[in-house]
Amino acid sequence: MSSLEIISKDDQKIAVKLKGIPLQYANALRRVCLNGVPVFAIDTVDIVMNSSVLPDEGLAHRLGLIPITTDLARFNEPSKCECQSETGCSNCKVMLVLDSGEESDVTRTIFSDELSSEDDSIKPVSDKIPIVHLAPGQRIKIECYARLGRGTDHAKWNSANISTLTDTDKEDVKVLTVESTGALKPEQIIVAGVDEVSNRVSQFKDMIDKVEA
Repeated sequence: MSSLEIISKDDQKIAVKLKGIPLQYANALRRVCLNGVPVFAIDTVDIVMNSSVLPDEGLAHRLGLIPITTDLARFNEPSKCECQSETGCSNCKVMLVLDSGEESDVTRTIFSDELSSEDDSIKPVSDKIPIVHLAPGQRIKIECYARLGRGTDHAKWNSANISTLTDTDKEDVKVLTVESTGALKPEQIIVAGVDEVSNRVSQFKDMIDKVEA
């Protein structure tokens, strides 16, 4: 009989015992938990002003790698959103803005807590992520948009830092360990991962049935 049992769990990491689950399905779940569960990441950046030493491309890259808290119940992946718009809508994208303010006469570091989101549930997982150092007289002002994506498209959408599958003393028992980036709770990644694997298996079965027909 197949079963999943939580061995340990905290805010960042979860370990689950998989019993009676074929290796191919267990490994599929491991891979999906790493990069197959959708999470938010900054995808589009409009640079209004950037007088820092960091080029626009470098600034956009750093913003994209900031883990963003995710609410899968309220938002859609762009490809599955009813708007079907290239620019997106309030159901599939969230705007965040950052303005360092008037030029200062001191050197300072701009952190992720200065990113202001139009939705309180979609924001950087930490306030202490450094974005750029500003020298006296420098300023940045940006508008950026976060959307749901998957790590199979880009690593910035990875839902987990690590996802490992290890053997135990028992032949039919393995342990799946998942460490979240903070975008989702670790148990949310497991649940969403199970749903995703189930959907993919069902889609594959439908394809086989059509070929046989």
